[in-house]
Amino acid sequence: MTLIDLTTPPETSSRLDALPVAIIGAGPIGLAAAAHLVERGRDFVILEAGDSVAASVREWGHIRLFSPWSELVDPAARRLLEASGWVAPPADVAPYGIDLVTKYLEPLASVPAIASRVRLGTTVDAVTREGMDRTRTPGRATTPFALRVRGADGVTELLAAAVIDASGTYRTSNSLGSNGLDPLGFTEVADRVTPAMPDVLGADRERFAGKHVLVVGAGHSAANTLINLARLIRDEPTTTVTWAIRHASAARVTASESDGLPGRASLGSRVATYVDRGLIELVSGFEIVALSDQDGRVDVTGLRNGELQHSTADVVVRATGFRPDLGMLREVRLDLDEIVEAPRRLAPLIDPNVHTCGTVEPHGFAELQQPEPNFFLAGMKSYGRAPTFLLATGHEQVRSIVAYLTGDLGAATEVRLELPATGVCSTVAADGTDCC
Repeated sequence: MTLIDLTTPPETSSRLDALPVAIIGAGPIGLAAAAHLVERGRDFVILEAGDSVAASVREWGHIRLFSPWSELVDPAARRLLEASGWVAPPADVAPYGIDLVTKYLEPLASVPAIASRVRLGTTVDAVTREGMDRTRTPGRATTPFALRVRGADGVTELLAAAVIDASGTYRTSNSLGSNGLDPLGFTEVADRVTPAMPDVLGADRERFAGKHVLVVGAGHSAANTLINLARLIRDEPTTTVTWAIRHASAARVTASESDGLPGRASLGSRVATYVDRGLIELVSGFEIVALSDQDGRVDVTGLRNGELQHSTADVVVRATGFRPDLGMLREVRLDLDEIVEAPRRLAPLIDPNVHTCGTVEPHGFAELQQPEPNFFLAGMKSYGRAPTFLLATGHEQVRSIVAYLTGDLGAATEVRLELPATGVCSTVAADGTDCC
């Protein structure tokens, strides 16, 4: 399977030169890609399924990010914004998700050079080549992409010279079952299962107040929800919380003293405190195998220490992480790691089975390239099922990709990125201590 020649610019034709670069997703990384394309004078179109930019971020807007503003604003985006009079928020403050939208992403999307290229309410159903399925090779690199899109005008096709898929993973959660599938009986109680990071203290409060809540998952999404539930208990003391994880330890969240991001480190320490105080019941080594209705509540059957156990909850929070939606890429030639579904060259840097702690190495177009010429996964989607993605990583990804697509191989290959050590461990030593 042939990948991109790192010493040769992308193949072009006069027809391709006249076509835009298609960016899928108007979130932080898609808009950053647009900013870099504006700076390099390359036409583009942004296709966003939501009715507004950063639609997914808005859904968890009540959550505070653990990165400060200094690590959230893309450099090219900053230059565009400052040219229009934008004043950056305080660099050392970690904003809420809604602040990221209103103070940065909305102003960026409003820059005329970007605003005129955004198509909201437009879902990409499929990506292919014009007149070619994935099996045809001759002339492939100089044949335009054809994106089948669905919007207010119905189903149409859009041609593009290149595609940057920055559609993210937020809307495709991992399953509640440890085998990668939804547990038996899931459809029977699906209305009592919420996505990750519900607005426990705001819009969703009534759903959780005075209820028994089961939070499933051992990552930072679970930690944020658990912290907000502990706050809810202060006002609604009849609320009870159980935290179920499939591993023997919650070290990935709670063992975070070496984390270079204080906000992320504090999540773990706060959750551990609530567990120690008895506000949160931690059930470790619990693997869900079935769900069923029990008089309007959810009966959860799981395996623990080789034995079946039952737990009953009013509402279940699925904070089990995310996975990429690859369905629309069926006719695109992909080379993805078989474990984490990330680009094969990137996968060893982020696979939680291997990359146990520390920071991810800088990477750009070379690690993200696919056998399909001029097609790239970027942002959260490039991480597949792996956790600990940071926006600064995505910013450097799209800077490198755009440099490559515009023929600047020197800038594309000179990848520079300084990230804080994650202090996040995915494995635990035999004595129960964290691997870091």
